[in-house]
Formats: sequence, structure tokens, C-alpha cells
Amino acid sequence: MSTSEPIPEEAIERAIALMRSGRLHRYGEQGKGYPEPSLLEQEYAEYVGSKYCVAVSSCGAAMFIALKALGVRTGDKVLTNTFTLSPVPGAIAHAGADAILIETSDNYMTDLADLERKAATSGAKVFLLSHMRGHIADLQAIKAICDQNGIAIVEDCAHTMGAKWDGKHTGTWGDVGCYSAQTYKHINSGEGGLLVTDDEDVAAQAILMSGCYMMYDQHVLKPNAEVFERWKYVTPNFSMRMSNLAAALLRPQIGQLGDRGRRWNHIYATLERELTKAQHVMVPARDPREEFIASSIQFTLNLKPHQIEQFLKQCGLRGLYIKWFGTPAPVAFTSNYEHWHYLACKPEIPNSKAVLDQLLDLRTPLSLTDEDCVLIGKIVLVSTQIAAAT
Repeated sequence: MSTSEPIPEEAIERAIALMRSGRLHRYGEQGKGYPEPSLLEQEYAEYVGSKYCVAVSSCGAAMFIALKALGVRTGDKVLTNTFTLSPVPGAIAHAGADAILIETSDNYMTDLADLERKAATSGAKVFLLSHMRGHIADLQAIKAICDQNGIAIVEDCAHTMGAKWDGKHTGTWGDVGCYSAQTYKHINSGEGGLLVTDDEDVAAQAILMSGCYMMYDQHVLKPNAEVFERWKYVTPNFSMRMSNLAAALLRPQIGQLGDRGRRWNHIYATLERELTKAQHVMVPARDPREEFIASSIQFTLNLKPHQIEQFLKQCGLRGLYIKWFGTPAPVAFTSNYEHWHYLACKPEIPNSKAVLDQLLDLRTPLSLTDEDCVLIGKIVLVSTQIAAAT
């Protein structure tokens, strides 16, 4: 169920050439031209329409760097989603800040009313907005709320590379966008991240923080020397840069995003049709402005916790692995706010708890056929019937 697309032959050949050369670090004596990450940065910035892009070691690293570059310091408050994965509050904790969780609505999005309340009262100056599992909230409304309260937006686009809201790429609505190149994302280098911004001060700090050893001239996209002069003596090196090898694997995959997106959305539509044949299953409707790319599918299972446990057991017996965000203990890539004991205080977010307690999650590898989707629907139907009777 988790089979990934093969790495393009062009990327494999380039990676082999790099390994033969031994030049895997992005900085140093490169000879003619620019290192692979600099070319990747140029190509990805052009793809999404950003002025700057910085290639780093992971999306978590990109989020941490973004927070630090926007001035987040120890003890500051940072708004973020309740429905997200642990690297998001982890990036906030890494920056020494405290996460203020925003309620999740029934359609798995940011609750705009709760965001408006907490934006006005929390004292936070940054909203780390997670487009969790590819669900994109109303970005016009979110930007209006944040602008009104002087709050910068960092977009976690780990699940929305190539996706848009109302014709504009996710990651370009706020001050900084952060993307993932982990194996289960839209492009794959095993691990890796990209940070985009139009802010020259953020870009210069990101290059320095990622660990350029003052060799920022090896970036194609970079602010001018005066900007680096403002920051180079006061900005730590966190050693979070991307390697030449990872960038070589990623560059040919950028051009595949359109085709991959169409294939993923076909799988999503087929699964949505089949899953909703089960009586207790609900898949939220998508806003027409949301040009999503669905590398997974989520659904609400309107059953009690013990019945959901039985449902998962029955699916597992039939070879179908589904994750549950209401699980009492964190499992694999699934966790929820009740598992993050490092939070400064336990939030009161009853609506989010009700949503997460019934929220199921299924990865949708591109290897899935229509026949596979029909079979998955049948397994969910049978397993739901058995669980509902317990």
C-alpha cells in the first residue's frame, strides 16, 4: 500500500555521476556552474512563482528556520492547527516557542472563528498554518484575519506541493512556504525540504541558518550583498542544508508534478465514491477554489472508539492498513495533540477532539488501480458492518 514511484532515470544517472565525483556537499569548490540545490531552488521558485527558494534537509527544518527568520524567540506564542502531524508543533518547540492550537472544523480545516479569537487575544505574531493531508482552508479569509492582527503566516505545505487555492500556489499566500521531499510526499529524495519567500531578509537568514558557511554566492537566487551584511554576524548556522545528491534526485521530479497530481486525484475520486457506499463513512466536500492534490484520503467514521478499533482490526485482517487520528497512543505517522506532552499547557479544544476521535486516514500510492480502489471500498464496507454490530 505504500509503494512509491521510482526515481526518474535522469535523476539516477545524475546521482551516480555525483557519487563518482564525491561532490555530495552543496558548498565548496564546485568548478564551473552552480551546485544541484541552487539549480533546484531556481527551478522550484519559478514553478510556484516565488522570488527566493532555499533547499534544506527537511520540511521540519524549513518550518523551524522560517519561525526563527520571522523573529520567533523563546517564550513566544505561535498559532497552529490542531489537526496536523508532530513535526509542526515540534518546529515550534525547537524554536523555543509555545504552540497555541486552533480548533479544527468538521471538514478538517482551520476553524476561522477560533482563529479570529486567538489571533486577537493570544499575543502571537506568527501562524504556522498546516495544510494537513492536503486540506486547504480559505486562504483569503485566513490572510485577512492575520493581516488585521499583524500576524505573519508560515505555510506547512508538506502535503500540498503543486496544489493551489483560487489559482495561487499554496506556500505563496503567506510570508514563507515550506515543502517536503520525504519519500511519501509528492516528490521523493528520501528526506528534504524547500522554503520559499519573497522577503529578502527571510531568504538571507534562511541561507545562513541552513549552513552556507558564508558561501551564499553559490546560490543562484539570493538577496544582494547588503542584505547578507545585515545578518551574517548575528545568524547561527544550524546545519540544515540539502545535499547535492538529494537535489539531483529531485530536479527531474518537478516536471512530473502535474501528471502525478492528475493520477492522485483520480484515485481520490474513485476511493471517495467507493468508501461512501458504507453507511457510517463521510468524506467532506471540497471547496471549488481548492485545487488540491490528494496523496491520501481522510474520512470520518461515525462509530464509537471501541467500534473503530474493531473496524481497524477487521481491515487489517483483510490486508488494508488504515490510520486513526483518535488513537489513544501515537502510532507510526499518526499522532494528535493529546500525545504532545511537551506543550506548555493542555488546550481546551473540544470540537477538535470530537473530529479527531472519528478521523481515519488512508495513504493513496500511485500504484493503486481502479480495481484496487473498488476492493478497498468493499473491505471498508464489510469491516464497518462488523464493527457497527459490536
